[in-house]
Amino acid sequence: MRITQMNIKELLSRYSAGQRDFRDITLIAANLRNVNLSGVNLSGADLRGVNLTRANLSYANLTNVRLQGANLTETNFIAANLTGVDLNGIDVSQTNLSRAIFKESKVAVQ
Repeated sequence: MRITQMNIKELLSRYSAGQRDFRDITLIAANLRNVNLSGVNLSGADLRGVNLTRANLSYANLTNVRLQGANLTETNFIAANLTGVDLNGIDVSQTNLSRAIFKESKVAVQ
C-alpha cells in the first residue's frame, strides 16, 4: 500500500485500528509529540521537521526516512531500524537509541 499524504488524526486512527504499514507517508513538520507508534513501518517516509518529542518508535522500521530538522528529544528508538537515515545535525543526546540498527546511516558522534 502506498500512502503519500495523510494527516496526524488519520494516521493515529489507523494505527489504533491495527494498521502498521505507512511506507512513503509525508508528514512534514507534523506534531507527533508523545505518540505511541511502536512497531510501525515508516520506511521511505518524509518526516522533515517533525516533532517526535517523547514519541515511542521502538521496533519501528524507519529505513531511509528523511528526518532533517526533526525534534528527537527523549524519543524512544529502542531496536528501531534506522538503516539509511541521515541523523547529522540532529541532537540525539536525549534520544534512546538502544539496539537500534544504523546500517548505511549517517550519525555524527559529538
